[in-house]
Amino acid sequence: MNDSITLRINEIFYSLQGEARTVGIPTVFVRLTGCPLRCQYCDTAYAFHKGDVLAQKDILATVASYGARYVTVTGGEPLAQPACLIFLERLCEQGYEVSLETSGALSIENVDSRVVTVLDLKTPGSDECHRNLESNIGYLKSHDQVKFVICDRRDYEWSKAKCDQYDLRNRVSEILFSPSFGKLTYKDLAEWILADRLQVRMQLQLHKIVWGDQSGH
Repeated sequence: MNDSITLRINEIFYSLQGEARTVGIPTVFVRLTGCPLRCQYCDTAYAFHKGDVLAQKDILATVASYGARYVTVTGGEPLAQPACLIFLERLCEQGYEVSLETSGALSIENVDSRVVTVLDLKTPGSDECHRNLESNIGYLKSHDQVKFVICDRRDYEWSKAKCDQYDLRNRVSEILFSPSFGKLTYKDLAEWILADRLQVRMQLQLHKIVWGDQSGH
């Protein structure tokens, strides 16, 4: 594998995974610079433009320095940099448990099959619902996860409909319903899920509970 490729990196840090199936597990996060979307609730706008161009070998060395088993590649939108696909493959080859956090606006067709893709289907409340790339549903693997960030009751009903439309319960390992921070109460979403007996995982952003609402981890 060619380690001479470069990526524009906003930050590399070690923290607890705040979301998805591995929530609470110490993880190295590699945040790539750039994103073509502008979700109205975005908490990582600082990653839109700021970053340094680093060689893949140097990124891998930094990741290795933390001694972690889990690595999450995030953004921004990591797939906006084509070299991200090579980087994901390299991480897998080095034995890491790798997850990719992606908006679903760019194709996941060529993501390494060993990577756990966490696909964020954009709800109407995001203001970027029209950017969802429907063909991505066909590329989801059984160990992947689909996330919905829910701002209000309309988003909730939309998300339920998408779960049925795409038969997500039989397609992926986890369906994640996440209340948009500061826009929907935990209690409201929990009660809607219980009332409808949905087979989904309600998730809170652990990093924000621990470190506050300025944390984009």
